[in-house]
Order: sequence, then structure tokens, then C-alpha cells
Amino acid sequence: MSVEERLAEVRQRIRKAAAEADREPDSIELIAVSKTFDAEYIRPVIAAGQRMFGENRVQEAQGKWPGLKQETGGIELHLIGPLQSNKAADAVALFDVIETVDREKIARALAVEMQQQGRTPRLYVQVNTGMEPQKAGIAPDEVPTFLKLCREVIGLSIEGLMCIPPANENPGPHFALLAKLAAENGLDRLSMGMSGDFETAIGFGATSVRVGSAIFGSR
Repeated sequence: MSVEERLAEVRQRIRKAAAEADREPDSIELIAVSKTFDAEYIRPVIAAGQRMFGENRVQEAQGKWPGLKQETGGIELHLIGPLQSNKAADAVALFDVIETVDREKIARALAVEMQQQGRTPRLYVQVNTGMEPQKAGIAPDEVPTFLKLCREVIGLSIEGLMCIPPANENPGPHFALLAKLAAENGLDRLSMGMSGDFETAIGFGATSVRVGSAIFGSR
């Protein structure tokens, strides 16, 4: 199956999951996760009409996306991997959405760079719903305090929440928890669901799903 056919299949699965959840398909954004794939693999996906892409590492994205963005207008690039504070300037310069704000140091670094560069990428807070020590994200019970810090002290506008459930657990309760935290804190954007579970995420209210291998194939 070609990458164009896989993309079409994923879009169809999104439409089906939306219908089953009694939601409008257009209310769910597809982020094609292009990490580890070179520009030559990404161009056919762009040619098939995809405009939202996700990358894990700032440095890797810098090697391919400035050129791809020049070739095609309307690209929206999401940072979906952990961000180090020394990469904040590069992240603000390149990405349109940063989904992995998860500690005060990063929030403050982003605020400084956004002010200096005059760029305002949209921001999500990453929540570690499974409380996994090796995984980025703030603890669920810290969400209200952290959001208040970002909004009222640092002056950042937070658009939504993002999570990556533990690989060996049913993702449903994690998606439900993220949706509950968002609702309690006045947020209506939820980035959740990947190749193996995005239909489940749509059922729990995902507004964007991050799909890599189901589109690009195995890495």
C-alpha cells in the first residue's frame, strides 16, 4: 500500500470513528507524525493534501522543514517530543504548535523567546496521565496549579492538553482523565491518540490525533 493510500485509509477511519461518537469529522485534526522520515518521504503526503505534521526533535525538524515549508504554503508544524530549554529559541522559530510544555523552566524560556521573536506558537501542556517516571509531562493533580502559573504569572496562553498513555495499558481511562482535566480548566483542545488507539481517543473527545506509522509505515 502506498503512503497516499495509507493516508486516505487513516482519514476514512477518522470519519468512521467520528460518526460512531456522533461528532463532526471536521472537528478532528490529523497530525501526520513524520519523525525519522526524510523530506523525500514527506513530500508525497504533502502532495496528497496533508498540511499538519508532528516532529519529536527540534534539531531533526530543522534539517527538513524550513525547505518543505518554503515549497508548500499552509504547513502547520507541531512539536510533540520533549523540549529542552536550550532549544526554546529554535522551537519558537520553527514550530507553529508546541504540545510539550511541562515545567516552569520551559514555560519561562518560551515566554522570553516569543517576546523576542514576535512569534506566538500555540501551546499545549503535556500531562503524564500514567505517572510514568521515564516520561515527560506534569502529574494530573498539578494541572490546575501549573496552568495558573503559565497564564497568570508567566503570561502564556495555553490552548489545550496532550498525553501519551502507557503502552501496556488500556488508553481509554487516560483519554477520559485528560478530557476531564481540560474541561475543569476551561480548555477545549485535546491532543491524544496515536496509530494504535486514535479511534478510541476520538470517542473520548480528541480534537487532534497524532498518527505516524499508520501513514508512513514502520520506521
